[in-house]
Amino acid sequence: MPTSGTTISLSYVVPAHNCAAIIEATVRELGERFSGGNAEILVVENGSTDETPEVLARIAANWAVPGVEFRSLSSEKGLGNALKLGLLSSRGEVVVTTADDLPFGFDEYDAGIKVDLNRFPVVVGSKAHPQSQVGRGLVRWVATNGFLVLRTLVLGMRTRDPQGTFVLNGDWAREVAVRLEEKGFLLTTELIYIAERQGVRTVEVPVRLRASHGEHGTRIKLADVWYMGVGLMSVRRRHRKSARLSATTKV
Repeated sequence: MPTSGTTISLSYVVPAHNCAAIIEATVRELGERFSGGNAEILVVENGSTDETPEVLARIAANWAVPGVEFRSLSSEKGLGNALKLGLLSSRGEVVVTTADDLPFGFDEYDAGIKVDLNRFPVVVGSKAHPQSQVGRGLVRWVATNGFLVLRTLVLGMRTRDPQGTFVLNGDWAREVAVRLEEKGFLLTTELIYIAERQGVRTVEVPVRLRASHGEHGTRIKLADVWYMGVGLMSVRRRHRKSARLSATTKV
């Protein structure tokens, strides 16, 4: 694991939006896995309209897992807002980001901690990895490949699945998080774009989609490909402008 001045070995960042029915089970599973360690679980609620905030308050009030700290945070609505706050608030030498139902269990974590995160600070639990088992329907397959083509054309991106789960060098993640501006689902793509522009080679590892996650069905619509394209243009324009301003300032 990376060396750092932080006092926490591992941070798990979990965005939470309208997930009152499942978030407690997720947090309990994380607690059981890392009990006795030196870890923290950061759940970032963002604009829920169900009982998610109340569930998280109850978990916090009754939390008693040795070696694992539980923290409930709040951000403005949006996956990107939640992830950014979670990354900036984390203290772990290693930071893992995942979804509120642990879609891949601990596949990305188990693979990621075997990687030298000082050399390769970004590990992606990649649905595009040839050994991944994710079970896609036609709509998801078409949209996913559309996203891949757009990311290649617009951003020149080499990483095949920048919207997976992540295992990150904590110091690197917190440094980069300050620069993230996407408020929605494109924040992880923005993170990978910054990494690749820094010359960081991401490591994509295989994952297996849990049967319980597959029961939800896909939320992707073919129209999302268009919105993805518009968003990618914004990401490229923003960070190329930032790079030009930085170069001008140095001169």
